[in-house]
Formats: sequence, C-alpha cells, structure tokens
Amino acid sequence: MAHTAKKKTFLLDTNVILHDSSCIYAFEEHDIAVPITVLEELDRFKKGNEILNYHAREFVRTLDALSGDRLFNGGVKIGQGHGRITVKLECEFHPDLALTYEKSKPDHRILNIAYHLIKEQPKQQIVLVTKDVNLRMKAKSLGLMSQDYTTDHIKDINTLYRGHRIEEQVPEQVIEQLYGESGDIDPGFLPPQRRPLANEYLVLRNGRKSALSTLNPGTGTFKRVDKTAAYGIVPRNAEQTFALHALMNPAVRLTSLTGKAGTGKTLLALAGALEKRKHYQQIYIARPIVPLSNRDSGYLPGDISSKLDPYMQPIYDNLGVIRNQLGATGSRHKKIEEFLEQQKLVVSPLSYIRGRSLVGIYFIVDEAQNLTPHEVKTIITRAGEGTKIVFTGDIFQIDHPYLDTYSNGLSCLIDKMQGQDLYAHINLEKGERSELAELATNIL
Repeated sequence: MAHTAKKKTFLLDTNVILHDSSCIYAFEEHDIAVPITVLEELDRFKKGNEILNYHAREFVRTLDALSGDRLFNGGVKIGQGHGRITVKLECEFHPDLALTYEKSKPDHRILNIAYHLIKEQPKQQIVLVTKDVNLRMKAKSLGLMSQDYTTDHIKDINTLYRGHRIEEQVPEQVIEQLYGESGDIDPGFLPPQRRPLANEYLVLRNGRKSALSTLNPGTGTFKRVDKTAAYGIVPRNAEQTFALHALMNPAVRLTSLTGKAGTGKTLLALAGALEKRKHYQQIYIARPIVPLSNRDSGYLPGDISSKLDPYMQPIYDNLGVIRNQLGATGSRHKKIEEFLEQQKLVVSPLSYIRGRSLVGIYFIVDEAQNLTPHEVKTIITRAGEGTKIVFTGDIFQIDHPYLDTYSNGLSCLIDKMQGQDLYAHINLEKGERSELAELATNIL
C-alpha cells in the first residue's frame, strides 16, 4: 500500500484474507481492524485442503500468535514498522443502514461495523478493503471509503511481457549466420536497450529474409528456432513455433502460454507434453474448477465423475484433435489410450492434485488465469527434480469472482518471472481454430 502522511485504519473483508493470509503486513504503519464477522466466516473455511482453507488457518494462527486480551480492546502492535491490529465486535445495527440492508447478511454486518467506526472516530480515515466490487459499491453509497486489495496487482497490463517480438533491419549476415552450421550468434548487433531477456523469442528480419531465434541464457547467444511438429501437431505461425520450442525445451522448467480462445494454448501444451513423454514419469493436465453462476459442483447431477466432466471436457476435446491428426490406426493414436488407461496421462481437477509430490512430471495447468498469485506460487514450489510446469490461460477471460486481469496469478507470474533462465513465456495472438472463430473473437 502506498505511504501517506495521515494514518489510516483499514477494515478487512474475509475475501482479502482468503486471498492473502499475510495481508496484515501489507499496510505499512497503518492500523488494521478485523470485524468479528470475518472471524466467524473464516471458521467455516478452516477445514479442507484448498488454498482458501490454508489461508484461513494461517491467518487465525497469526492472529492467535499476536493476540492477548488487548486484541479486542484497543488492539496489539503487529510488528516493527507496522501499525496495530484489533478485532471489532458486533454492535447495534445503525438506523442509517436498517431500511436498506438486511441485518443477517455478513457483508452488511461488516458494513455496519465500518459505519459505526466512522461515527465514533470522525477524524480517523476508515477504509474498507474488499475484493467484492458489490460490497465496495454499497460502502460508497454510505459515504464509506472502500478499495480493492492491490498489493499483488501488476502495474500496467499494456506493458506486460509478451515473450516474443520482431526486430527489423537486422544485418543480412546475422540472418545468414543463424542458418549456418553452428546456428549461434552474439546479440551484440542489437543496441543495449533492445537486448533480449533470457529465453525471449525474436523474429529477425531484413527485407524478405527472416529467421526465428531465441536467446539461450546458458551461452548468452541467439539460437535458431526451427519449425518442429509435436505429436502430429504442426505449428501454423511463428508464435506457435516459439511456443512448441519452449514446451519441448528441457532447460526451460517453467513455461506460460497466454492468448485468446482459439490460439492453440492447450492443444500445443498437450502436444509438447506427449512428444516429450519418455522424459517424464507422468503427464498431469489439471484445471481449477470455477463453478458456473457461483454454484458449487455439488449442485450438478450424478456421481463425482459426472459432476466434473463438464469442466474437464475441453481437455479431452484437445486430445481428440491430436488423435485425429495421427490417424485412427497409427501407433501414436493408440498410445494416447494406453497412457490414459495406465495413468501415465492424468486429467484431473487441480484440487485433486494439490498435496501430491511433483517429481519427474510434465504438469500442465490449464485456465491458470483463475488462480490467485499464492496458488500459482504454491504449485511451482511443489516442483521436484525433473518436473516441468506449464501454465496456460487467457488473462482477459476470468471467471473467478475476486480476480481480474491485474490481480490473477498468471499475470503476476509473467510479470515477476520474465528474464529468469528457467522460464519462457509466449503470448499467442493469432487465432488458428477457424476463420469463423477468429471473426467472432475480434468482432463480437
């Protein structure tokens, strides 16, 4: 949070804590108030193996370590350079809210506590921090200051790392040298401000001549990138060629692919994984389950397999595309069925994979834009020896109610990891699903 001269009190909503259990350390010297309603809601989340459950438990433990009798009476100091934290108890529902807001709803009880704080401390700046845009609007309707929790937001989506670019007017001999025997050239022909990051991909052009290349962080030189098929899938443009190169490069242990629908993110990731299958013990393909219309999967009919099929079907659809490219009688077509039967290729909801040891695994996380930054970090930190992790998603198509283009885990990953030797990213921009799909994506 930005430093300001006047000390503030930040009142935290439950969703902020479930997003980041260490959030109390993000407000610098300012004070923090936690409504008792929030503690009641956290109690419902304590049991389970989801990231939300982890955050609920961690926050309660942190609060318990800080607490004494004063936590409910004036608050306690959080630590050096930080303000105080206090728990605010319930109070009589204020008449100004009673006609408009239902008393039993937790959000309205939080609003009521915030409203009472303003009335009791008119000279103190009270700010309600919530990731719920509706609650922010309700707060503002009462004259309360309210804001999103932006500590882990990226600053500018327009300058987010794309992973590839075009360099025009490259000396002709540079391109010729790339096509030579070694295929390696020093990047010194580029001015310092145009030097690429580790594993960044470039299209080098001189008139009609061009070459695809990437910066090898091990040698510090450009390496030519050739168009290579993967398990029957042939890249259709330079971006897809770059993506498959990153997906099949053993030195790149972490890869992210972004792009709109139809650019081939999931298909390329699956094809790259299958092509390199022999180098890994298993291939895991997982995606977070974000229920439609905020309804849990328990509302869907049938057993657990039937409930999850709608979420997993897009992955099976992409496997079907790969099978069709291979031909029904081909050995590789049959291999996919064998991989599925022997659980060497596992398709599963992300929550079913959390907690497992990721050793020697090619791990694809689809729809990663619906993950929080902490969830992305948790997945990566589970990577053991010989594991490669791939995140795919569209940062402009988010289904999570408390995430957006600036705050989702995939955007944060790209922003923080760019330039690392083990990381490569490609933003796929050209749709290849069909002419009709491309038209609908761009026009509608």
